[in-house]
Amino acid sequence: MGEIRVDNFSLEDFFSGDLDNYNYSSGMPPSMEHAAPCHSENLDINRYAVVVIYVLVTLLSLVGNSLVMLVILYNRSTCSVTDVYLLNLAIADLFFALTLPVWAASKVKGWIFGSTLCKIVSYVKEVTFYSSVLLLACISMDRYLAIVHATSTLIQKRHLVKFVCLTMWLLSLVLSLPISILRSTVRANAYTLVCYEDAGNNTSKWRVVLRILPQSFGFLVPLFIMLFCYGFTLRTLFKAHMGQKHRAMRVIFAVVLVFLLCWLPYNLVLFSDTLMRTNLIQETCERRSDIDKALDATEILGFLHSCLNPIIYAFIGQKFRHGLLKIMATYGLVSKEFLAKEGRPSFVSSSSANTSTTL
Repeated sequence: MGEIRVDNFSLEDFFSGDLDNYNYSSGMPPSMEHAAPCHSENLDINRYAVVVIYVLVTLLSLVGNSLVMLVILYNRSTCSVTDVYLLNLAIADLFFALTLPVWAASKVKGWIFGSTLCKIVSYVKEVTFYSSVLLLACISMDRYLAIVHATSTLIQKRHLVKFVCLTMWLLSLVLSLPISILRSTVRANAYTLVCYEDAGNNTSKWRVVLRILPQSFGFLVPLFIMLFCYGFTLRTLFKAHMGQKHRAMRVIFAVVLVFLLCWLPYNLVLFSDTLMRTNLIQETCERRSDIDKALDATEILGFLHSCLNPIIYAFIGQKFRHGLLKIMATYGLVSKEFLAKEGRPSFVSSSSANTSTTL
């Protein structure tokens, strides 16, 4: 592969052989100004620690999301509107997690899987990221309609909910197209390839677009929807005399809190990095190093969200626990007496039999 140049500068000008200089999460290479004098520290220990974390997140996500899918599909005859969302969310998080081992390997050896897999894996990662976050917003709207507007609504019809999920997947496919088009194998140094954006003379402009999309549709818009829907939902629960309102409130608080804890730090650091890369704030070697380290750390928090979703939406809820115990009792893993003692979950009544407030 020949030497790749961006804006009349060689990529090899920016790398002295250390793979850690190439930040996968930032969406931009080290900026032109003051790049040459900067030398990063040897981060081999941190690199392997990141690989271990990626593997652990993958395993937790595989177990948690597989259990969610198992319980929902096993009880598909009584599948609720929320269950349809949860099933799609589990699928998205599962496939997102499956891409992490590939990125973990690239952290150590560089990209050794070829240009085609670079595009495919990057595209799958982006699609599942968008679909996961957008489905979270859909779940918040479902809870809002079920609790605040406890009347018969179109969204409560199961076939329309499936249409909404399909729309979210199609939207995710479209939003991820720039990554699929621009991603390619780029030579980080004389010996190492990386999977990165390459748009020729328009690279800088496209990288700005690639940052606007995930920060808008992958964070700000879903966050606004969740805060709006859950805010009115909480107000309704406070006013109503519902037997399960405290449990529902606990799930709602967990949804917003975990989403913020996982994705707010990364988006704040990414915004700061964008300001630095576009020279709106002064760039120094120390500042660039600090931001690159913060991007790596906060990106791990974001990835962790894929294995926390089953805990938030399923393990806290009575319905999931009863469904899982029911399967275990069927195969003799727990006694039927224990299942009977746990009892069936009681849901807050709503206008639709397909919804419940305890997830």
